[in-house]
Amino acid sequence: MANTNESSMGKDLQNGAGAAAILAAGIGCAALGVFTLLAEVFDGIKSLLNFYNPTGTISGVTTIAIVVWLAAWFVLAKKWEGRDVAMTRVSVVAFVLLAVGFALTFPPLLDLLQGK
Repeated sequence: MANTNESSMGKDLQNGAGAAAILAAGIGCAALGVFTLLAEVFDGIKSLLNFYNPTGTISGVTTIAIVVWLAAWFVLAKKWEGRDVAMTRVSVVAFVLLAVGFALTFPPLLDLLQGK
């Protein structure tokens, strides 16, 4: 009888909230990379993202990336609330976005993309 309860409990659990958190983290990482690249390439964006002079553009880049991450998490959590989603697909997409974010903050790649 206990095995029946344990197996039925597993079916009642939804993974939407967890999937939203995982995918939002990937989106936030990619946003960090994209805003880093934009700040390096365009002088106007570089000055716009300089929220605090002693730190330079990193203050704006990280602030905007955090806002994107939180917004993505909020939207996805609302959309996937109480649902089952394909965790394999979500994990792969999140990992790709994480890799994009990492690559776009890697100085040699940034130099290559800028033609330096």
